[in-house]
Amino acid sequence: MKIAIYGATGMVGSQITAEALHRGHSVTAISRSGTAVNGATALAADLCDTAGYTAIAGEHDIVVLSVAPDRTGEPHDSFVAMHRAIIAAPSTSRLLVVGGAGALSVDGVQLKDTPGFPAEYHAEASTFSTVLDLYRASTDLDWTMLAPAPEIAPGDRTGHYVLGLDSPAGSEISTQDFAVAALDELETPAHERRRFTVAH
Repeated sequence: MKIAIYGATGMVGSQITAEALHRGHSVTAISRSGTAVNGATALAADLCDTAGYTAIAGEHDIVVLSVAPDRTGEPHDSFVAMHRAIIAAPSTSRLLVVGGAGALSVDGVQLKDTPGFPAEYHAEASTFSTVLDLYRASTDLDWTMLAPAPEIAPGDRTGHYVLGLDSPAGSEISTQDFAVAALDELETPAHERRRFTVAH
């Protein structure tokens, strides 16, 4: 498959890129700077450029968005607007969005609203909750959102993970096994037009 990955040099995106290349897919690694990625076609692009996104999506079977909202305290209005524009853009490619754990729920309460949830992540979690609602309200887009476990960090690629839907499947996941789950979903779709999660 031809896969375009936005955020291909980030902590999560780089592992999705590596896993896709490992499986023999043709990958366009997209970052704002166009940083070279061995084995992939590097491309400089900004996700806020909707026309550019539409053109890229039209040339690929799948687009992966591994891009987080601003973490410096700036408002996230532009991030939400960016996703709104992507949803509205004409596209025939499949879309995989890397979401956030804070929008997962336990007993009907999102993690971001539970006692002890880290205050520094609340804004990002709220933004991903809003973005998820936008995708759920879409009608013509072939999308999937994959949310990590509450703790995600570089680790080992075991090739094993536990699936969940709207509630956490466990407390942690390595970025490597998160990438394995992402490619498993892209190769064998099982969560079309919905959010799911993985953990160890």
